[in-house]
Amino acid sequence: MKKKLNHSAMSDEALGLIAARFKILSEPMRLKLIISLEEGEKNVTQLVQATGSTQANISRHLGSLTDAGILARRKEGLMVYYFIADQSIFDLCESVCGSLQKRLEATAKVFRG
Repeated sequence: MKKKLNHSAMSDEALGLIAARFKILSEPMRLKLIISLEEGEKNVTQLVQATGSTQANISRHLGSLTDAGILARRKEGLMVYYFIADQSIFDLCESVCGSLQKRLEATAKVFRG
């Protein structure tokens, strides 16, 4: 059984860090990058192809995700490869996606009657 956090004992600073994590994930392109990297590491060119976005936009979002500790990078020659550094991001995504799916199914059931 998972140990529950004592949320009522969290400091304002801790809550600020949690809010910052959610803010990083509030951008759809960043979620798209995380999903693309779930398959394994990729360089910027591969991520541009996978997402259909521009190199400048991808690089900006990769920087934000890396600064937040969600992604990491490694250099191989002239190429830089990005990969998921914090695997717990998938637990969070699964929890949110599962919750949304249940909500959508319940809403659909209401309309189907």
